[in-house]
Amino acid sequence: MDLKAVEDLKGVLRSDFFHGYATAAAQIEGAWDRDGKGLSIWDTFGHTPGKISDGSTADDATRAYDFYREDVALMKSYGVNAYRFSLAWSRIIPLGGCDDPVNEKGIEFYSNLIDELLRHDITPFVTLFHWDTPQALEERYGGMLNQEAFTRDFVRYARVCFERFGDRVKHWITYNEPGVYTLAGYAAGVHAPGRSSFRERNAEGDSSTEPFIVAHTELVSHGHVSRMYREEFQPRQNGTLGITLHGNWSEPWDEDDPLDQEAAERAREFEIAWFADPLYKTGDYPASMRAQLGDRLPRFTAEESKLVLGSSAFYGMNSYTTFFVRHKTTPPDINDHKGNIESHDENKQGIPRGEESDTPWLRAAPTGFRKLLNWIYQRYQMPIYVTENGTTAKGEVAPTPEVLHDTFRIKFFEGYVGQALARAVKEDGVDIRSYFAWTFTDNWEWAAGYSDRFGSTFIDFDSQDKTRYPKQSAYYLDKLFKHLIQQA
Repeated sequence: MDLKAVEDLKGVLRSDFFHGYATAAAQIEGAWDRDGKGLSIWDTFGHTPGKISDGSTADDATRAYDFYREDVALMKSYGVNAYRFSLAWSRIIPLGGCDDPVNEKGIEFYSNLIDELLRHDITPFVTLFHWDTPQALEERYGGMLNQEAFTRDFVRYARVCFERFGDRVKHWITYNEPGVYTLAGYAAGVHAPGRSSFRERNAEGDSSTEPFIVAHTELVSHGHVSRMYREEFQPRQNGTLGITLHGNWSEPWDEDDPLDQEAAERAREFEIAWFADPLYKTGDYPASMRAQLGDRLPRFTAEESKLVLGSSAFYGMNSYTTFFVRHKTTPPDINDHKGNIESHDENKQGIPRGEESDTPWLRAAPTGFRKLLNWIYQRYQMPIYVTENGTTAKGEVAPTPEVLHDTFRIKFFEGYVGQALARAVKEDGVDIRSYFAWTFTDNWEWAAGYSDRFGSTFIDFDSQDKTRYPKQSAYYLDKLFKHLIQQA
């Protein structure tokens, strides 16, 4: 675990830089129906035959609900100073609604977890929503398709969390990757709640309209929660609140073709600026989206626009890879949500977009990550918190010495953190304040089940206690951040 490649970067990150791991409740907790927890849409989806690639469920997941104390201790041994996790809405309010009862057992679990983190000097970053809408709200009124009803319920849920945990939690995230939730759940229909125009896959849905309705609900409800936090809680709790957006770097397939350059920029706008422009720049959707989608893209009222613009105190950034983008000469399909482009694994010269991981869409591309950090910072001029970044690696099927010495993941972190992120700070002047690796342990990767292992800790899913085996990448990250972070 040599640091020669980053020798010149000693102390380039701010002394209060946060580094740790990110997780999601539905992927790690297990205890899916214990201690009063209600059903989420992912409980329903995971129990629907044919929806999860390996036929698994998250009923037990990694049993983080049972082993959170051991996990916090292990995390501490990895040298982290922060941990980003999500709350399961249906564990806190089982039926989800603004008039539904609070589950005190759920409150107790998260309160204990927060206290355990603080005892170990680990700063909690808490995400309110990581894709797991209470099933009752989906059945009651269609979930996010009903903006008014959903916003009312989400605001009340957020209030409960601020009231119960805000004395100790100072870093809040409303939504994790609202775009991925929207596109996978309502455009492709491969994630919960499983809606799309494709009837061979989903019984209901409209890929040409519903993703944009849901995205609008997420933005407006985030705005309402942000305003409530700023007015009612921030003055006495002194915390900060933002949102986390996804987005990968789009590189022109032919770097000399103006049409491919335009297509790459359009792809970035459809994927990232869709949410980021209303939040940080204009209070409205990008012109490129309006030009293609017309009235299928909702319009912000003046009040909504004012509510959303400036409602996130930082730019929460999840990113993993890079794609080569080529323009299309044919008109966009009605279900297109990418900006009428083609994505490629190689560019015109046959150069691949990165080294293959164990996940088809994810290739290691640190150069693109640095370009994306610059693009976001130049466009929005907000401090960036990298809230997710990580990789799978081929052949991680058993905790062998070779698997636990995960050289591919170490190389990935060296490229993304040690080169791209640190040099973006030092040489490009980008304001970056955190890095959360995805993820702490192998987990239940949504529709991929247990087949995609992103963890810096190997989990034996066949064992009763989901035995943990540390991988060397965890210790490499510790060593790397000790080198990069300025000593106070």
